[in-house]
Amino acid sequence: MPTITHFVNNATWSGASDRTTDIINPSTGAVAGSVNLASANDVDVVVQAAAKALPGWAATPPAKRATVMFEFRDLLKKNIEELAVLLSAEHGKTIPDAKGEIARGIEVVEFVCGIPQLLKGEYSEAVASNVDSFSVRQPVGVVAGITPFNFPAMVPLWMYPVAIACGNTFILKPSEKDPSVVMRIAELFAEAGLPEGVFNVVNGDKEAVDALLDHPTVEAISFVGSTAIGEYIYGRGTGNGKRVQALCGAKNHLVVMPDADMEQVVDALIGSAYGSAGERCMAISVAVPVGEETADRLVEALTPRIRALKVAPYTDPESELGPVISKQSFDKINDYIDQGIAKGAELVVDGRGISLQGYEGGYFIGGCLFDRVTTDMSIYTDEIFGPVLSVVRAETYDEAVDMVNDHEYGNGTAIFTRDGDAARDFWARARIGMVGVNVPIPVPVAYHSFGGWKRSLFGDHHIHGMEGVRFYTRLKTMTTRWPSGIRSGAEFNFTGGKDV
Repeated sequence: MPTITHFVNNATWSGASDRTTDIINPSTGAVAGSVNLASANDVDVVVQAAAKALPGWAATPPAKRATVMFEFRDLLKKNIEELAVLLSAEHGKTIPDAKGEIARGIEVVEFVCGIPQLLKGEYSEAVASNVDSFSVRQPVGVVAGITPFNFPAMVPLWMYPVAIACGNTFILKPSEKDPSVVMRIAELFAEAGLPEGVFNVVNGDKEAVDALLDHPTVEAISFVGSTAIGEYIYGRGTGNGKRVQALCGAKNHLVVMPDADMEQVVDALIGSAYGSAGERCMAISVAVPVGEETADRLVEALTPRIRALKVAPYTDPESELGPVISKQSFDKINDYIDQGIAKGAELVVDGRGISLQGYEGGYFIGGCLFDRVTTDMSIYTDEIFGPVLSVVRAETYDEAVDMVNDHEYGNGTAIFTRDGDAARDFWARARIGMVGVNVPIPVPVAYHSFGGWKRSLFGDHHIHGMEGVRFYTRLKTMTTRWPSGIRSGAEFNFTGGKDV
């Protein structure tokens, strides 16, 4: 079985630590390999490699950095089939899901191919007599990213291409549950012509995370994951004087107005609630139909579609819903379902108890649908991170808006309606970072920025787009005055005023 190590100076590196953890195939529950877990000393070696590479890379003209990014983009596209299989084998999501994830990551690489334009400063002439002022953006230094299991390719690609294009060097600490696709992408980045030490991967657990948070040479940390861990990373990182962005948990609502196209709504919910087994921070996990009649129509239309979902491993080309990532996640999701039933919610579709021939040990849960959920239930308040959709009935539009705004999370939300006035009022009033109108998963394109509000984000900057450029650079402003030699009578010829 393979052992995944680290990637430093454009080559694999085992490190000094002898600690490892198993990589589990979620379709079978069997051990598929192992991954090395870095010690604090291992992390220091990687940081020093990144620090050594920093001056040369920061001084590289942005246009030359862009050349590497263009080549990297082409290699990602050329190898997307291989990358998708690596990803699905360890995560469990379907091949189309994996390809879609990688494609969204490639979009960010394409965005930073324009880094010379993105780093343009501002210039003001004559802010005072003979005084000019201008600003530039310069790299932060050695920066790091800590990324989750649910998007092992896309989320890292939302971080390090932006950071590296801006002139920083980068250390990625991916999830230890599915590290193989990250390592292969690192090899492609090196093949694209990236100098040694500019992009590095250190695999590990909390020891590696804490070492990055505490290391004095690491200037900034990007994180995507749960709120509890994100709050910890933000507190410890900023306590050590680092710039930190932590994108965290979510409970995303989709409001269904009485005039909505119900077929469109159902299609949207099937993809947004059950795609990738619900393991998305932008998954729609709460549907809020306005009015009893709307709710009844929604549940009636959803039920057969959820029951018809094909649950299977990624190797089945007809699979629509793969396993969840681990036994721990499997048990947690089942516990939430039990809690919902105990509190009186109506389990309309029960996706539990699935056993697939040859995959009896896999972590499969089919689509689940709860109706008549109330806002005091744990299946409403908590992020379940599984294929569980709750229907919470609202009597009025205002009640639905208040429900969205009163939740502690503020990552994403959506409204489905034909009424432009209602749609505009909704996006204007929603205290949420990303809002969709007849769009179920309002993830911004690469040249806009991704991020939530409230307890879905700690820090001031969203990820990728211009917010990403601002996070990975520091603004420097210069004010200059040059005494006018002409007015003072100074001579400018090479002979000091004497004839040749």
